[in-house]
Amino acid sequence: MTAGIKQDAGNENFFNIDALDQGIGRQLADGMSTRVFPGEEAMISVVRIEPNKSGSRHSHPQEQWGLCVHGSGRRWQDGAEVRVRAGDFWRTPGGIEHGFSAGPEGAIIFDVFAPPREEYTRAGSGFGPASEQEG
Repeated sequence: MTAGIKQDAGNENFFNIDALDQGIGRQLADGMSTRVFPGEEAMISVVRIEPNKSGSRHSHPQEQWGLCVHGSGRRWQDGAEVRVRAGDFWRTPGGIEHGFSAGPEGAIIFDVFAPPREEYTRAGSGFGPASEQEG
């Protein structure tokens, strides 16, 4: 531990990207799950995608920023396909159709939504209310 920095595992405002028991679990699609951390003005979603798996293309009114933390894949956004790898990040304005397909090693994506997505404040499945009703 670095001098002067206190770590408190019991603090409700500190998390770890690899702690799979933290956050609100959500199964987005086959081979794609997330842990969600809602705040008052923004929300974090840590998405884990198995190799060569993808989710459905969808849109929502919230602005979304994504960062590929690990792995690689293809990002579809507003009709364009962009190859991404660890370290790449992007902005998706609200209302824009988008999706992601992981590469052969899978991917971990760190998403930020503003404002928070109401449907992600509880455990569930799918990318939103319509997906939950279809399942």
